[in-house]
Amino acid sequence: MQSQLGLANVWSQGDWVTKTVALILLTMSLASWMVIILKSLDIFKYKKLARRAQDFWHSEDLPAGLAQLGDQSGNPFHEAALAGREAMAHHRNTQVQLHDTLDASDWITRSLRNSIDDSTARLQSGLAVLASVGSTAPFVGLFGTVWGI
Repeated sequence: MQSQLGLANVWSQGDWVTKTVALILLTMSLASWMVIILKSLDIFKYKKLARRAQDFWHSEDLPAGLAQLGDQSGNPFHEAALAGREAMAHHRNTQVQLHDTLDASDWITRSLRNSIDDSTARLQSGLAVLASVGSTAPFVGLFGTVWGI
């Protein structure tokens, strides 16, 4: 006696709607797992970089601290330190510009905030995929179930 509840049976006896729903659910599942795996790897990478960031504050000067952070591209701690250094150098510029009316602390805070916002946007990339899949997958699955019945 052969079971009629297997995926092979559904695929072989299903019509184009059933196969399309199955492919959509499979695609959404693969996209979700890819985002989950990539974000997990990012979290491990940033945890490692955060441990190195503690050494930055115990350095004798800024160049030594930057060396402690490493020179990796995509390191949000290194980018924030560079943004702060560049903001201070830019504010000390002798040319009169609109931002010269800002206090040095305000200018550096604004530059650091922009660097943090850029890093946060990179960390949050891909989460829209999870939100979209999470909100639509139940309805696609329900449609497939109702269509199959």
